[in-house]
Amino acid sequence: MNIDDLRFDDRGLITCVVQQHDTGEVLMVAWMSRESVRLTLETGTTWFWSRSRQELWNKGATSGNMQRVIELRADCDADTLLALVDSPGPACHTGNRTCFFNALEAE
Repeated sequence: MNIDDLRFDDRGLITCVVQQHDTGEVLMVAWMSRESVRLTLETGTTWFWSRSRQELWNKGATSGNMQRVIELRADCDADTLLALVDSPGPACHTGNRTCFFNALEAE
């Protein structure tokens, strides 16, 4: 499979779930553009599209918490990606290891 096989949405984006390769821990979910997928494959680090800033960003370029890509996979419909990474530092901008630290409770 290659980039041309992916099904980007009407904004030119595809969802990417980022997972620690050796533990299975889900670290974050972000959006990728065709260009960020290309950069991720070429550089071996994760690149995403910021919907709020309308620009590419290389995860960890500012914080130093780079994510080294082990493998980038597409799901069976080619409309969602899974990035298996080695992420030695926090993945969340809050400083938490994962963005998924808020447990929901029944009311």
